[in-house]
Amino acid sequence: MKIFDPHVHMTSRTTDDYESMAAVGVAALVEPAFWLGQPRTSVGSFVDYFDSLIGWERFRAAQFGIRHHCALALNPKEANDPRCAEVLDVLPRYLAKDGVVAVGEVGYDSMTPEEDDAFARQLELAVEHRLPVLVHTPHRDKAAGTRRTLDVVRESGLPPERVVVDHLNEMTVGMVADAGCWMGFSIYPDTKMDEERMVAILREHGTDRVLVNSAADWGRSDPLKTHLTGLAMLAAGFGQPDVDRVLWHNPVAFYGQSGRLVLDEPGETGVSGAPGASGTFAGNSILRGGS
Repeated sequence: MKIFDPHVHMTSRTTDDYESMAAVGVAALVEPAFWLGQPRTSVGSFVDYFDSLIGWERFRAAQFGIRHHCALALNPKEANDPRCAEVLDVLPRYLAKDGVVAVGEVGYDSMTPEEDDAFARQLELAVEHRLPVLVHTPHRDKAAGTRRTLDVVRESGLPPERVVVDHLNEMTVGMVADAGCWMGFSIYPDTKMDEERMVAILREHGTDRVLVNSAADWGRSDPLKTHLTGLAMLAAGFGQPDVDRVLWHNPVAFYGQSGRLVLDEPGETGVSGAPGASGTFAGNSILRGGS
């Protein structure tokens, strides 16, 4: 099974997770910028964070043979903090960098006027930089938030095929499918979607324009949920081509619209092919201490 996780927050994960992901077939991923759990208090903290996503995390993933890409944005939750407003002014220079394959996560958290403004401005940046967009739908009042999201996307003039609306469920998938956008599903241990519900949605709506992700972060989550969804699909009678479409070809097609995907295997991954055993980034390796 070859897997492209289209939404996973590896900054929050350990190198053990990279190793486990590689072992089950994860060969590429996209890490969207998101809220770190504690509010950031200055633009400089975002600059350092963006730098880590296009640098250190790409290096860490490559040590395990995984191609790392990212999506960058001012996330919806922190769009409400006036201390972070200037992030929108520094974002354009990062959207021009290699490895940045989308604008995201953008969208709504509490559906405030500040979120409206940040969402609209970042959709404009996506048009300007010819990048697809990863949209976060709110965890509260999700149906209303998804409808509002689709209205803003329509108003932006961005073609719907360049937008993935994420964190969908049974209540919201239909309206996104009808709008022509890509449909994103986060598979979690306790919340959002699970593998069995995902299989039921695939049976009803098919495999076109569907992205399945782990969205693994600092909370209770599992970066192997893409693999487990593939196994659940096979157990439910889907064929291997269906699994390949959902877990590899679909994310490649969506993020390939950026023109920046790099999917060949990274270079040297270690001594005698052992992942994580060699290489440095800014003088640092992923090894801690001597062997």
